[in-house]
Amino acid sequence: MTGRPVIVTRPAREAAQWVSDLRGAGLDAVALPLIVIEPATDIEQLRTAWRQLADYAALMFVSATAVEHFFQHRGTADSLAGCRFWATGPGTKRALLRAGVPPEAIDAPLPEATRFDSEALWESVHAQVSTGVRVLIVRGGDEAGRPAGRDWLANEVDAAGGRRDTVVAYRRLQPSLDVVQRKLAIDGAEGRAIWLFSSSEAIGNLQRAMPGVQWHAASAVATHARIGEAARAAGFGTLRVCTPLLEALVASIESLA
Repeated sequence: MTGRPVIVTRPAREAAQWVSDLRGAGLDAVALPLIVIEPATDIEQLRTAWRQLADYAALMFVSATAVEHFFQHRGTADSLAGCRFWATGPGTKRALLRAGVPPEAIDAPLPEATRFDSEALWESVHAQVSTGVRVLIVRGGDEAGRPAGRDWLANEVDAAGGRRDTVVAYRRLQPSLDVVQRKLAIDGAEGRAIWLFSSSEAIGNLQRAMPGVQWHAASAVATHARIGEAARAAGFGTLRVCTPLLEALVASIESLA
């Protein structure tokens, strides 16, 4: 076990799995979800997307959560035939497989990729998009249900002449930390625990939940360079950046222990 616990900041259900995996690797891990997941407000929009699935050449999913919430609204007559399914990383790909998508219909960065993001995915799928090709992006939204997140891949589809639509499958909300969670956050701020961030949004939510707290004594592991930049901007004093694969996470965390 590491001398300091690892604070896993993913949404609650995903955090539980990450905590289990890290503990299985011999690390002391605890969940502090910094993003709350709630259902989408416009269910009819999701049902319409399923009814019109045959109109799309590909569906792009930003996360495993997007997959899970989107497939909750699949009707018994809705077919997956003829569609490509784009996944940004291994977790999203696993979610698609659990949902019943044939592996040969899934496009994702290779397991040995150095990063898992929209840029890496686009390298694999850009040849599928040409003038008039329709792509549906399945993503999260804000509290009001408006699409939220990066538009990088959407802009690439537009630039390639594709026709791009977006559907919000779930909402991402700020957490309300209780006394125990605030104590854990202070431990992390003062260097008695190691933060694990897989989202820049989680860092912003932490800052808003703990106003006035200084982070220069804190140590963190970020799963993407962009997230690392957000941690540096927030003032985190010690930082490691690695891919969100268990072996790489364990090595980075142990380098801080």
